[in-house]
Amino acid sequence: MGTSQNIRTALIGAGPRGTSALERLLANWESARAGQGATQGTARTLHIDVVDPYPAGPGHVWQPGQSRLYLMNTQSFYPTVVPEDPELAKPLAGHTFDRWRELQRRHPDPSLAAEERAELSGLGSADFPSRALYGRYLRCTLEELLRRLPAGVTVDFHETTATSVRHSCAGQNGEVRFDVGLAGGAVLTADSVVLALGHLESRLNPEQRELQAAAEEFGLLYFPPAAPADVDWSRIPAVKPVLVRGMGLNFFDMMGQLTEGRGGTFLPGEGTAELKYLPSGREPLIIAASRRGTPYRAKATLSGYYPAAVSLRYCTEAALAKFAEAGIRPAFDHDLWPLLQRDALWAYYSTLARSQPGAILTDRAEFLRGLEAALHPHAHSTANWEGAVASVVDVHVRPAHRLDLLGLAAPLAGRSFGSRTELDAAVVDYLLDDARRSALAEDDPVKMTIGALHHGRAVLKTAVADGGITDASWVAGLRGWFESFVEGLASGPPALRAEQLAALVRAGVVRFVGPDPKFGVDRKAGTFTAASPWVGSGPDAGVEGGVAGDAVAAMAMVEALAPANRVTANESPLLEQLLAEGLVRPRLMMTAEGTPAQTSGLDVTPHPYRPLGASGSVTEGLYVLGLQLSAAQWGTAIAAEARQTNGPAYASGQRTLRDADEIARAIIGS
Repeated sequence: MGTSQNIRTALIGAGPRGTSALERLLANWESARAGQGATQGTARTLHIDVVDPYPAGPGHVWQPGQSRLYLMNTQSFYPTVVPEDPELAKPLAGHTFDRWRELQRRHPDPSLAAEERAELSGLGSADFPSRALYGRYLRCTLEELLRRLPAGVTVDFHETTATSVRHSCAGQNGEVRFDVGLAGGAVLTADSVVLALGHLESRLNPEQRELQAAAEEFGLLYFPPAAPADVDWSRIPAVKPVLVRGMGLNFFDMMGQLTEGRGGTFLPGEGTAELKYLPSGREPLIIAASRRGTPYRAKATLSGYYPAAVSLRYCTEAALAKFAEAGIRPAFDHDLWPLLQRDALWAYYSTLARSQPGAILTDRAEFLRGLEAALHPHAHSTANWEGAVASVVDVHVRPAHRLDLLGLAAPLAGRSFGSRTELDAAVVDYLLDDARRSALAEDDPVKMTIGALHHGRAVLKTAVADGGITDASWVAGLRGWFESFVEGLASGPPALRAEQLAALVRAGVVRFVGPDPKFGVDRKAGTFTAASPWVGSGPDAGVEGGVAGDAVAAMAMVEALAPANRVTANESPLLEQLLAEGLVRPRLMMTAEGTPAQTSGLDVTPHPYRPLGASGSVTEGLYVLGLQLSAAQWGTAIAAEARQTNGPAYASGQRTLRDADEIARAIIGS
């Protein structure tokens, strides 16, 4: 690209990652221009076409006009769309979200709406902002960038869908060129194309297609996986039951819309710290189901993204880098998980000894010395190191306080319930206990165990990227079990959401199905059904609220899940065309049985990330950024992390911004 004096590039996708790509193009252009001298630099031009059917900056997910009940899953101090790495070209404009928040509180932009100013007035660094406000930040950052365009740069925005990218005739010097087809029939010509597609709709799986077909046949309401802000929640009737599958973050978004969004109010409890819910009478009866039977655990109340009381001892960046230095491609379950498991155990028991000394049967210092010896990495090659730890714990820790690490993600496992009323009471107890632990923060052993997993997740993101672990362990270990395990513990909502859900159960607005639910359709009754093998019919069978025998029934069902991030299932005319014509291909990985398994992301070569075509050759001039890298990187959906003043700066925190920078430098030729 660098040989051309006039560069044309197309960014497909104008959400956070597309905005980062644009910011990096401008910063690197100005840096190269300054390095060459202004006179030489202005002889070159850079034209950027930005294509997205949604307004640039916020893109699809972060629209400023959406309900303010939709909260981010990170606090104000966390996200940024602008890098802070001194080794990268200096940004021309923009700030981290937290810095922007501070500036807007002091000197509000005239374009801010009244509700945006109101939110900012009460929003602290450790509070959870609305997605709408983050969208306003993205838009303000983009507008500031456009006001500071370097000489020689032009930018055009196209609010439409890109439907195709194809090779066109070569440029004057034989360079690769692309034709970018737009939904309206127009065609853009570019020297390079960046795929920053973000979240895409996805085709339904076979079970979901059956449920949708049944809804059409029997006149039921079926809501497939979708971004919550795209759903018309008013279609769900009041009072009547609605079956909800999924109790992750999308569940809490739905919960807010169907309760507070319909006029209900949460009030402080009388003579108790527990919340009380005052219904409006327009709520449906929400019947919630998930594999665990409970929602994600709530976040601890911390002043930073990672708990300061926890430092990794075993699963460190330096320790994991030694595998690559030794030419070893580690396996997740065999090599990496045992190190993080050690950190989780140490975090739990060291916090327990500090905060609950009565749980320790012996001298605390003696216990911790014995535990440290059992956890020492020399035991890594010893198959029974876990047994050594268990022996120490058996001697020193009261039985009621011993940790079942994997059991933290399945609090109802091994329990049966005689009735749905009994189940509901158990889930409320779990929610209130979890909220209590969140409030204890760094003094709670369970939350610090999760804190260690949270630290470790950031370290693992770097270690597993770009083929850092074996294919088989990526498929069966990292993505097979660990991902859902750690997300259910470390990616939950603010603790307030757990307290609110408990209040809704007490108010009779929410009930639960139970663990391991089975979903179906009662064709005779014309309803959706769900049942758990661990919940009996009990004395409340058949009561009003959709309970029928040992199953729940409803004429409406919501999939409280995000659309699958899987390139072969995404409903994207562009991806479908690129796959069909062989410019890109999905990544295949070999399982432990020696059979190829299709992964969720594109097959790419780093750095920068360029897709491999059907023949295995690199599609030069085409770049991939963000979610479609999910077979090369782990955890591609989360935003870039601002530098924390009171926490570690992991290499993975601003990975997506460095990816954008690599792409920008390749395009510009600097």
